[in-house]
This record gives sequence, structure tokens and C-alpha cells, in this order.
Amino acid sequence: MLQTRTATIADAALIASHRRAMFASMGGIDEFVLDNIYRASEAWTARMIGNGKYLGWITMDDDRPIASAGMLILDWPPHPFDPAGETRAYLLNVFVDPEYRGRGLARGLIELSLGEARRRNIRVVSLHTSNQGRALYEAFGFRPTNEMMLTDRKPKA
Repeated sequence: MLQTRTATIADAALIASHRRAMFASMGGIDEFVLDNIYRASEAWTARMIGNGKYLGWITMDDDRPIASAGMLILDWPPHPFDPAGETRAYLLNVFVDPEYRGRGLARGLIELSLGEARRRNIRVVSLHTSNQGRALYEAFGFRPTNEMMLTDRKPKA
């Protein structure tokens, strides 16, 4: 029987493994990088859940975790999208085990996330998507923005 529950600090390793699998399924990422993502994500996720900044949901098939999603709560200055707001949400780590895809599990997790954002009166939710996920997010009303990014990939000295 499928049930969805709230993630706890004890789920940090599971969430990190789903994050690694999510990036692996997108393709083109070296195994070494994926392993580093896993290791760093486990500690980060535990810390963010402990600080109340990461909210997560995990869908279980009996005792087997098959899907998960998270929402990061960010302090954010007032903005034209929300002139009175001081927080924004970032949807991340949406993952469904390949055996369970096509059953609406990602949709359900996104609905939970957006419902929690509404409950907290968070008016702006952003995310980054894979090509595979784009249509699903667009169905919820997400649209491309003018975001730009600079990534410094030089190793730290």
C-alpha cells in the first residue's frame, strides 16, 4: 500500500540517495561527481531538516521508499512577485523510482509541496527542472524566468 509521510533527519541518507539517482537519470554526470553529491547532500539535508529549512515528503510502498520531494524555505527580500513577502520556496529533489513512474507520484508530491507553501503564505516557488519534468511543472503553472547563473568550477585551494 502506498503512503506518503513527512521526512525526518533520519531520512537524510535516503533523500541524498534519491538526489543522486535523480541526477544520474538525467545523464551526462560522472560517477565520481554523483558520489560526491551523495556524500555532501546527506549532511546538508540533515542540517537543513534540523534547522526547519528543508521540508520533505517520502512515498512508501509498504517498507520501500519509492519517491520523494523536498522544499527549501529561503529568506528572500521583498520582490515585485511578492512585495510584502520575506520568504520564498525552492522545490527540489523530486524523484520517483523508475519502476513507479507514470502513476502520478511526482504530481502528488508536488501538490503536497505547493499546499505547504500556500499554508505558509509563500507566494513564490521556484525550481530547476530536467527536460523530462518540464511538462509536469508547466501543468502546475510554473514558467521559465530570466534567471542567469555563473558556476565557478575551479577547485578550492
